[in-house]
Parts: sequence; C-alpha cells; structure tokens
Amino acid sequence: MYERLALIACLLCLIGCGDAPEPTGIPTNETRTSAGGQPRVALIMKSLANEFFSTMAAGAEAHQAKNREQYQLVVNGIKDERDISRQVALVDEMVASGVDAIVIAPADSKALIPALRKAQQKGVVIVNIDNRLDATVLKQENITVPFVGPDNKTGARSVGDYLATKLDRGSSVLVLEGIRTSFNGQQRREGFKDAMDEAGILIADSQSAEWEMSKANTIASSMLSEHPDATGILAANDSMALGAIAAVKSAGRTDDILIVGFDNISAVQEAIKEGKILATADQHGGSLAVFGIEAALQMLADSDSIPQDVETPVDLITAETLQR
Repeated sequence: MYERLALIACLLCLIGCGDAPEPTGIPTNETRTSAGGQPRVALIMKSLANEFFSTMAAGAEAHQAKNREQYQLVVNGIKDERDISRQVALVDEMVASGVDAIVIAPADSKALIPALRKAQQKGVVIVNIDNRLDATVLKQENITVPFVGPDNKTGARSVGDYLATKLDRGSSVLVLEGIRTSFNGQQRREGFKDAMDEAGILIADSQSAEWEMSKANTIASSMLSEHPDATGILAANDSMALGAIAAVKSAGRTDDILIVGFDNISAVQEAIKEGKILATADQHGGSLAVFGIEAALQMLADSDSIPQDVETPVDLITAETLQR
C-alpha cells in the first residue's frame, strides 16, 4: 500500500555521491480526486536565515510551481532555530487554516510532538523531515509519524573519518554541537565521536553553539584559548563551521586548524575551494522537502497506507568532489 515510498527508498539506495537526487513525482489525478481534490500542504522549517533552509524552501517552491495544478503549498519558517514556541504556534496556525498535510523540520525533537499529535487527531497528515522526532515521546503520545531524511550519524561519521586522515593519532579536536534536544544534533555529535574514537583522536571539548554562526565564533574562540593544542574543529552544521573560520583567523591559527561542517551550503563550498574548510556533508537540502511533500501526497491519496520512513542520501563533500 505504500509502494511509491518503497520505490523512492530503493532508488535512493542506488544514488551515489555527486548529483542531487531527483524527486519521483506525485500521485495521479485519479488518486488525488479520491483523496478529496487538490490538497494544501504546509512546509514548516527552521530558520530561513540559514541558507540550508532557504535552499529547502526554494526546492519545494520550484516543485510546486511545476505541479501547481496538483497541490497548493504554504511555506513557513521561524526567526532562528531556538524559537521553538513560534514553530509550535505555526503548527497550530496551519491546522486552523485548513491545510491537509504538514511537512515539518522540527526545531526540537520533543517539544513539537504534542502540537503534531493534535494536528494528526484533526485529520492532518504529518511528515517529519530533516530532524527526526523523538521515538520515545512519539510512543508516549501514541502517534506514528514517518521520517523522510538522511542518516545524520552516518553523514557525520564520514566527515569525521575524512578529517581523521589529515590528523595524527593522539591529537585533539574540538566539537561545536547543534541544539542538544535535536535528534540530528545528537546523531552528528555521535558520528563525530565514533570517527575520533576509531582514529585515536581526543575530543578535548564539545559545546553547543545552537546551530548559530555568531555563537559558534564566540565559543570556538574560547575553546581555542583553553585548548591551544587542538588541531581540528568539527561543526555540526555549516553555519557554525563559518563561525569557526572567524575564530581560527582571530586566533592566528588559520594554517594549523582543520575545520569540517555539515550541510554543504554555497558559502562552505567556496570555503572548501579556498582551503578554509576541509569537508562537509551534503544532505541535498533542495530535494529534501520535496521528498517529504511527495510522501505526504501519497499518504493523502491512500488513507489506508502505513507510514514508513524513507532514508535519503548524505554525501561527503571535499575539494576533490567539488572538482568533479
């Protein structure tokens, strides 16, 4: 009953590094008619000030523009990634406005679940993208929400492994974490740790900069002062990696600190080409929301379908891959 998502999952498994994955399309007119006409889908993201999410929004809007007769799209975002209460309010507002489905990249893996439960109880289809909702709280709230997104731990592990090839065994590094209540932040932290443990490299300090560039600059500056022997910084997103660049430059250590990030935003691609950042992970932000939207449309088209998770690609990006 969920053949399309199963097909998407199979196709994604075959996608390698390089080109972004292509969406597979939306249900036929006959299927949509059985679902009650042209559906309205709300995309609720985190901070649109973050290039990753503005890219995600642009990808979703482009997809809807090509399929404007098939569904309507409402795009929302919050001021910054810590504004959890505003994101909860957006869920309530979208339900009140009568949307048929919500595709959400939650700012917090736990705090959004009660609002999503209420939305689901009112007949709204929910699809979780980017940052996985907490499995324990979902069970407590007695709801099932499919997750469409990458394996963040695997992606972070690949970035960490690549950094480790450039460092000596026994050296030390610093970690800039995301929001600690976000599952993707936790998974990236674990992926970094696994890579460093395997390589025999010490994590001298690990602090949350809450995904923010300016906060990462401040925290990285402090950590570099406290740990002058550190030779690498692992940032759980690219905005924090950019903040780390500024901190390293201020410390006069541009030549001896290697920095890695996660997201593959355009500014970091340029930094990699310039040698300021070593590597990042690409989770194909321009396609990620589209996969979530297509999953939501399929669920609307087939109310008897069983929601299933779909793992999307995450690829290591280095100077070498950018030259291909």
